[in-house]
Amino acid sequence: MIFKIVTLFLVIMAVLAMFGKFTFPGQKRLQSARCPSCGRFKIGKGPCGCKLKGPRK
Repeated sequence: MIFKIVTLFLVIMAVLAMFGKFTFPGQKRLQSARCPSCGRFKIGKGPCGCKLKGPRK
């Protein structure tokens, strides 16, 4: 009985690992939404926070 449970667990983990290697649609767009200099996500259309001049409050 325990052997079946362990085997089933390992099979499920292998299937999840295979799904994790797939590239999903929208990944390229998500990577292009990052700032090229600091790597943070850009939100909105303005420049990244690392490009702004002056101290942040």
